Amino acid sequence: MQNFKAFRLLAGDGAPVCQLADLSVDDLSPGNVTIKVAYSSINYKDALASKGLNGIIRTWPRIGGIDLAGTVLESADSRFKKGAEVVVHGFGIGVDHDGGHSQVARVPGDWVLRIPEGLSLFDAAVIGAAGYTAGYSLHLMELNGLEPGQGPVLVDGATGGVASVAIDMLTQRGYQVTAMSGKESEAPYLKMLGASNIIGRLAPQENPKPLEKAQWAGAIDSVGGATLAWLTRTVQPGGVIAAFGNAGGAELATTVLPFILRGIRLLGINANSPMPVREQVWKKIAREYRPAHLVQIAHVIQMDELPTYLDRMLEGQTRGRTVIDMSK
Repeated sequence: MQNFKAFRLLAGDGAPVCQLADLSVDDLSPGNVTIKVAYSSINYKDALASKGLNGIIRTWPRIGGIDLAGTVLESADSRFKKGAEVVVHGFGIGVDHDGGHSQVARVPGDWVLRIPEGLSLFDAAVIGAAGYTAGYSLHLMELNGLEPGQGPVLVDGATGGVASVAIDMLTQRGYQVTAMSGKESEAPYLKMLGASNIIGRLAPQENPKPLEKAQWAGAIDSVGGATLAWLTRTVQPGGVIAAFGNAGGAELATTVLPFILRGIRLLGINANSPMPVREQVWKKIAREYRPAHLVQIAHVIQMDELPTYLDRMLEGQTRGRTVIDMSK
């Protein structure tokens, strides 16, 4: 097999050294399925890892990228034949196993998921780890009683990757969506995705009441901190919150009253879920949850642009999903 390009992170004094390198398959982490990567993406975890933040990467060198979509080149796993279109996310790729920021990847077959019928390689890449998190959140929320017509669903951090796909999915599913964002200029984008109402970020609150006006049938939260605490106080009786982020802080200052007086449900979302769950959720994403605006959500870049866009993500200067075309 010919050599290929990969965006590699090497240990440095302080921040990692980022290097576009020529590699062979033997340079990759072990696995029994080798994949020609068509697309990968940039997730916030990738951006943190590229700066050596939060101890995400512990062994070097490492190829980042926590998701990928591509076609099988070689397989010692009978479940995956050459040419099969697959998606991989989680299970440590891009963290303690070489990931998707490479034209070729090698992973264990147990981590590989065949792309469901109705989704292209590009679709699967735009969805990726972020869109799966959105779909998994909606899946669990509906299992916990959320239905269209119960009231608006709030999505915070609304221009981010998970939130953009979540707004699109919720709208296609028939929900009324309120988007929370501090970026006023992005209102046309959020309305295009289907948000019927847009509100600004939560203002600082001193001595908030334990219960406030009940507004939301549900919420998808990527912010955490004070925003998540406010959501617990403002969700309707029986409402459901899916929480998976801490951009606004890891502390949660709230009381038990929303839980025992309104019966709200707070769901912790760990998207590194077992494969049977992934298969179920990906099938829903390809059918009843299918986003309608993947092309508009995606911003496609080339591999040599990765350093610029990793920095932009950390600076809050990206929106939607940044997808890397690995063919060039």
